[in-house]
Parts: sequence; structure tokens; C-alpha cells
Amino acid sequence: MGQTLSEPVITKHTDSCENQFLKVGSSSMQGWRVTMEDSHTHILELPDDPSAAFFAVYDGHGGAKIAQYAGNHLHKFITRRPEYEENKISDALQLGFMDMDTAMAEDEVLKDELSGSTAVVVLLKDKQIYCANVGDSRAIASVNGVVEPLSYDHKPNNELEAKRIEEAGGWVMFNRVNGNLALSRALGDYIYKKNDQKKLDEQIVIAWPDIVLKPVTKALEFIVLACDGIWDIMTNEEVLEFVRIRISHGMLPEDICEDLITRCLAPDGQMGGLGCDNMTVVIVCFLGKGRTWKELQVKCSKPSAAKSNSPNSSPTSSPKTKH
Repeated sequence: MGQTLSEPVITKHTDSCENQFLKVGSSSMQGWRVTMEDSHTHILELPDDPSAAFFAVYDGHGGAKIAQYAGNHLHKFITRRPEYEENKISDALQLGFMDMDTAMAEDEVLKDELSGSTAVVVLLKDKQIYCANVGDSRAIASVNGVVEPLSYDHKPNNELEAKRIEEAGGWVMFNRVNGNLALSRALGDYIYKKNDQKKLDEQIVIAWPDIVLKPVTKALEFIVLACDGIWDIMTNEEVLEFVRIRISHGMLPEDICEDLITRCLAPDGQMGGLGCDNMTVVIVCFLGKGRTWKELQVKCSKPSAAKSNSPNSSPTSSPKTKH
């Protein structure tokens, strides 16, 4: 946990956008941290593919440069992959992440950066959700009021992650890479990517994302993307219920984002880091054919169809995490 201020910076940077299919809100706040290191993106129509929408949250550490660069450029690296043109979207996402990480490592301004960033990305195309993530920012979907995780946190104490770290010459101590970094995958963090005997996806820390695919159905209500400043305070189910209740009361997505950030802010800077982090939230509400915003409010006012089948309400790592 980084240094904290004597008083939190509670100014929220809030935005919204919508079309006939999606109603989106976002908000971010520096909070108790000395600097703001988060970045986020929401694009209803990608410049290189107007049929696709793109949303992302980037949680920087050790500085903001990597997160800011990702926020401005990651979607471009993905859509310009030849696999994207071939409709191999999962491949394009994974290779796009790696392309950008390599480009930053070769950039005169960024190559000596000690900072890094998580990335959780949701790309919507052809009635499919493609979620790609590295690190512990997270995305969940509400499907008839039930949590469906779209990402799983990459932590060094995960068995497969720890195996890769050790084989690349690193170690895990206090659930941190080399006793320092709390993430096993990240953009940047090039000090952990210098083993010349290993491929880019075999380094101590890697930028290779896991991918989760889900269909866009009428049961899909909304998606929440957020940094760990939110997930450290609330479980997946608590966030879903928090958002769902407020949609049912007619609150706009951007206002719900602000409300969620306020709910997670620590009352003081002495709580061991919990509630003291930068916070960023993006909420993507699904309208689409035959559903208005008012109808989504009514849908969210109904009880959930079933309890989540997920055995872990706030997963820290995928049981099948691999690369």
C-alpha cells in the first residue's frame, strides 16, 4: 500500500455515454492516495470496428504512465491484429496485450519505467462478451440478478502462477512476487521481465491475459468493471446487489458509480489500506432490441432468478489459470 494523504481527494471524474444498445457510466476518484494512478476507457464504437464496443479499467502501481498509455492505446493494438480481421477475437486480445507491452518496453519514454498496471477489458462484438484481464482489477456480469464472474484475479500465491514465477527465477514471499509485487500478471513492470532464457509469456510477471467468453442474452442486465479499490471492500455479490437496487430505483449508471466509490472510501487513512486506494468503476447496462432503460429498471426490481453457483463470491484466482 502506498502513502496516504492527511485528507482524501474526493473529487470524482464522472462520465456517461449511450446508444440504442448500451447505457454506460463511469467514475474515478483519487481518494487517500498521494497520486491518481488509475485509467479507464469506454468506447461505444471502436474507430477500427464500429460494430464493437470496448470498456476497460487500468489500475497503475508505482506510477501512472503505463496505465495512461494503456487507456489510450490498448484497443488499437487489439483491433489491428490480423486475428481480429479473421474474427479470432480471443487471439487478437491476447496478442494485442503482448504487442502493446512489447511496444512500451521499446519506447524511449516508457522502457525504463518502474511502474506497471492491471488491465480488465470487456469487448462486445457479435452478441459476445470477451473479457481479458491481467492482475486484480475485475469484471462481473449480472444475469437475471445472479453474479457471473468475467475475470479472475492473478495473484502470486496461485499454484500455476507461483510455478511460472519460480521457473523464471523469481520467488513468492508474503503472497508477493519477490516479496514486493502483489500481482503475478501486469502490463509494464519490466524489472520482472528480463529473463533472456524465457519467452514473454514465461517471465516472472507476464502481460498475457486470460479470456472469458459469455453470450449477450436477454437475461444479461449489466456489467461492472472496477479496480481492486472496490473489490477489496465489497464482494462480487455485494457490488451486484448495490448496483441492481439503484438501477431499479432509476439511478443513472454514472451516479451509481459515484455512489459505489463513496461507499468504499475509508473514513480515515488508518485502516491498513482498505478503502484508501484509488477507485475506478465502469457500469455497462444492456438495453438492446425490445428493452428500454425503464424496462431494465423494472427487470432489476425483480428478485434474482437464483443464487450464484460460484463457490467463491470474490475469486482471487481462477482454478484453471494458465497461459
